[in-house]
Amino acid sequence: MPQKIGIGYDAHRLVKGRKLFLGGMEIPHDKGLDGHSDADVVLHAICDALLGALGKGDIGEYFPNTDPKYKNISSLTLLEKVNNLVQGEGYSIGNVDVVILAEEPNLKKYKPQMRFKVAFALAIEESLVNIKATTQEGLGFIGRREGLAAYAVVLLNK
Repeated sequence: MPQKIGIGYDAHRLVKGRKLFLGGMEIPHDKGLDGHSDADVVLHAICDALLGALGKGDIGEYFPNTDPKYKNISSLTLLEKVNNLVQGEGYSIGNVDVVILAEEPNLKKYKPQMRFKVAFALAIEESLVNIKATTQEGLGFIGRREGLAAYAVVLLNK
């Protein structure tokens, strides 16, 4: 198969006492995402999209939250490991498209840096990565500022 498409999704609760990591970078905020790793929903969604495109399950199967070696690990490391699987299967990344769902903080000024971090971790051109952010207009757990989520879609080329 010359091309494959994958979709990924991740969501985490916002809590006091944690740093907020999105797209491989620390974002100044009074809360962070609760999780076993750094809980970076952007990178987790990309990992799941890549694994999905390969037909290789999901991030929890490769990096279980019950394994102490992944406690507080940078999700950039996880993304690099997943990218090694992609390369090992003989695929290259055609593009990555991400949408972040967050009422706050405003992510507009951080999107270019996230794009760079993702492209660097995947060893691809920045032009192949797109990062978008939107609110939920006050609806649901995101609208109530209880958490953040991200969707990612990837195209792989053989």
